[in-house]
Amino acid sequence: MAVIAIESLEDPRLEDYVSLTDVALRRRTEPERGLYIAESQTVLERALRAGHEPRSVLVAPRWLPQVEEVLGGRDVPVFVGEEPVLEALTGFHLHRGALAAMQRPALPDPAALLADARRVVILDGLVDHTNVGAAFRSAAGIGADAVLVTPTSTDPLYRRSVRVSMGTVLQVPWTRIPAVPEAMPLLHEAGFEVAALALRDDAVDLADYAAAPPERVALLLGSEGPGLDARALAAADRTVVIPMLHGVDSLNVAAAAAVAMWALRPPRGGA
Repeated sequence: MAVIAIESLEDPRLEDYVSLTDVALRRRTEPERGLYIAESQTVLERALRAGHEPRSVLVAPRWLPQVEEVLGGRDVPVFVGEEPVLEALTGFHLHRGALAAMQRPALPDPAALLADARRVVILDGLVDHTNVGAAFRSAAGIGADAVLVTPTSTDPLYRRSVRVSMGTVLQVPWTRIPAVPEAMPLLHEAGFEVAALALRDDAVDLADYAAAPPERVALLLGSEGPGLDARALAAADRTVVIPMLHGVDSLNVAAAAAVAMWALRPPRGGA
């Protein structure tokens, strides 16, 4: 492991960390360049446990001993700079110990991911990184077997999504699928019923649906504002609703995902 003091913000080796707050730029370049950013020691640890390889690490001096321990002797450059220098480089205050530029892993084949799954979540049109990260954290904590992400949803490995998920986006198996109507044959061949969460007059109460759910359920969640579009709703096998009180029409999409996943969790240990 090479510890390198940052002497110039123009050092080309720091390119991965430049202006991380430019969302449009990061969306465009991170997948193409094959990297994602792991923010905090906790996320870095989970990334390493998942078998992901770091390209480099950026750290303030006071966090260096902990980061060295996490890296465990890996042959990776560690760039060290005072916090004002790191803030000037990245565009935000680095308060969680470390940033690591990680090699982006290849996504698994959707059919292989579905083969042994019983509960999966489909994120369709989610554009808020916080909601995507929160949905992944719920999937990990409650026990979804996989998350499927359509082309209209944001990148789960964007820095904020990874951070909000507390690194669980690196633990839950996930992959990209085509738009929902085109993905239905794949899901049906794997034995899944697709249950869309939506506000419709013909929607089934979640409690009633969860009382006798199919063996394999794919929970379909739509975008933060308009929800699922007409094509996705028409393609779904069933529409399910979470009843609300006090004039509230619905929950935030990440909260709705957690509630529905909990209700539909498979029985464990014969319970």
